[in-house]
Amino acid sequence: MTTIGEAVSRVRNIVKGSTEDAFLTDRYIFSLIMKHAKFFIKKQDSLNEILRFNSFFRRLPCVDLIEVDKVEACCDVKSNIMVKRTKDKIPGVMDSSYGPLFRTVASVDDSTQVYKTEPALYNSMAKTSGYKYNKQKYYWYLNGYLYFPNVDWEAVSVEGIFEQDLSPYTCDTQPDCVKRQDQPLIVPDYLFSQIEAQVYNDLKFSMSIPSDTAIDDKQSLLRP
Repeated sequence: MTTIGEAVSRVRNIVKGSTEDAFLTDRYIFSLIMKHAKFFIKKQDSLNEILRFNSFFRRLPCVDLIEVDKVEACCDVKSNIMVKRTKDKIPGVMDSSYGPLFRTVASVDDSTQVYKTEPALYNSMAKTSGYKYNKQKYYWYLNGYLYFPNVDWEAVSVEGIFEQDLSPYTCDTQPDCVKRQDQPLIVPDYLFSQIEAQVYNDLKFSMSIPSDTAIDDKQSLLRP
């Protein structure tokens, strides 16, 4: 799998940028790659097209939960009724046309899956006479947090496609942490030719790269 560092280096090579160029930084090139990657991934017609790329998913094994007032959780219920919420915001997660790209949310031992819902839908469901027989657990995503209206756990596990570096959340000792540039690029190969073209156009205008400098198939960022 192509790493972030490899993809950035190949973009730099295509535009013939120098590593000493103060404008063309690795961070800037990567930001352009991710800007267009998010756009094309979100355009996918089916979430299943992304879900099949197992290597893109990362797991946060133990995300702490706290109690919060249900009003904060965007529920149409009076205050003093508590629900659980992730203590901190979830690291930036990619969006698809179906919403945030979480594959699983579960108990920390993965024995109980939690199912996605929305506050209004959950409230309507909870008011039905048959809800007391419903043993499923639910969550919704709001303003960077996950909310859990019917769990009493201290933590959950979360698996998704994250934009951010997860090393601060998943590695215990520095030697075990993978440098950002050595982490995999979360972009499917079949989308990259479109992303590459858009990144090239952005850099062409901002750096005055000659318009006749073509990117042929042999220069694809994901080719060896």
